[in-house]
Amino acid sequence: MYLVGLTGGIASGKSSVAERFVHHGMELIDADAIAQELAQPGTETHRKLVEHFGSEVLDDDGFIDRPTLGRIVFQQPETRTLLNELTHPPVIAEIARQMELLQAFDGCVVLDVPLLVEAGTDRGYESVVVVAAHPETQVRRLVVHRGMTEDGARARVAAQAPLDAKLAVATDVIWNEGSLQELRQRTDEVAEVLLQRAAAKVENELGGVPDS
Repeated sequence: MYLVGLTGGIASGKSSVAERFVHHGMELIDADAIAQELAQPGTETHRKLVEHFGSEVLDDDGFIDRPTLGRIVFQQPETRTLLNELTHPPVIAEIARQMELLQAFDGCVVLDVPLLVEAGTDRGYESVVVVAAHPETQVRRLVVHRGMTEDGARARVAAQAPLDAKLAVATDVIWNEGSLQELRQRTDEVAEVLLQRAAAKVENELGGVPDS
């Protein structure tokens, strides 16, 4: 397994990059998707979220309404810590379980973590890919594509680690300031590099095994 950390700010295009990596045969562990799955109705996380944030965070079908929960958390920063305490432990445990299942995989395993920089980079990443967009670009996308107010969009962007902090830990950067075609082209270039590194790791490991 060659472990790749993938991160990027909100509205940076990280999900599109993740999908493209899968297209190249990489295995994806999506922390955000895991968090959503673990918060389905009937789960312990779902119960705790409703207990602490109230039934107002539920949609008409009883599922967690993520936009509503997000507004509460970002309007009241002190609740962010509480949300992390409720959701992070089970997510971390499930990530560890999935990584264990992929130990024998000799390709790239991409761990998609939106808050990779905030959570720390000590998970043994062999490469860290940052999908980068300038803050003004992120704000514009949030307003145009997600219907946020400009103030709300700026608050979301400001709540995450600054771009410079993300770039500081990157081994590879995918800038997303242009078209989707340009993003895919750059992603393909980085994917090729990552797959070459994974292949080199396997070759080195096999070269270190004595002949029987």
